[in-house]
Amino acid sequence: MKKIGLSQRVDDIESYKERRDSLDQRWAKLLLDVDMLPIPLPNLKAEQVDTLFLKLNLDGVILTGGNNLSHLEVNDASNAPERDAFESALIQKAMARNLPILGVCRGMQLLNYFFGGTCSKIQNHVSTSHPIRNLTDILEFPSEVNSFHNWGISEDEMASDLIPLAVDSDGYVEAMQHQGANIYGIMWHPERDKIFKSENTKLLQEIFS
Repeated sequence: MKKIGLSQRVDDIESYKERRDSLDQRWAKLLLDVDMLPIPLPNLKAEQVDTLFLKLNLDGVILTGGNNLSHLEVNDASNAPERDAFESALIQKAMARNLPILGVCRGMQLLNYFFGGTCSKIQNHVSTSHPIRNLTDILEFPSEVNSFHNWGISEDEMASDLIPLAVDSDGYVEAMQHQGANIYGIMWHPERDKIFKSENTKLLQEIFS
């Protein structure tokens, strides 16, 4: 069974005076459904990531959603700069080991920034769904996807190392791939569908096979 590391969102719990790493339980169900073992990753210091890889012997990494990137929403109370730093180190170390990476929503935004791209503020993309257009015949994507983000990536804003694989009706990139590495990004949340879509489960199997 492949062991897949999942990054976690950061939540401030005022009533307990705690800053918590957390992960939607549906991620575990989704990965177990495709015979993969989910391994939640704590938001450690960047210099601890090497030890994490050595001890866990991961087969791949998923950068999950939640929290805006700190430099996009400077005054947002949900910012988690420690997560930004941890995930950036995670990308670097996973690439050094030639491990597959999937960025989901925020994770795709982070990948784009990591490789030199940018994002822009968009409207009407939170708690909704919309159609997408597949730009490739190599991978199959759902014809309609859920949407939970305030920031989008136009093709002009994509890093030069990344290739758009799907777009929405306004031309914002909904799926992407790195030109030379096994790295992918999608803007929708496969774990949030009430019934997991076959295109999403096949995509996971394709990336982490």
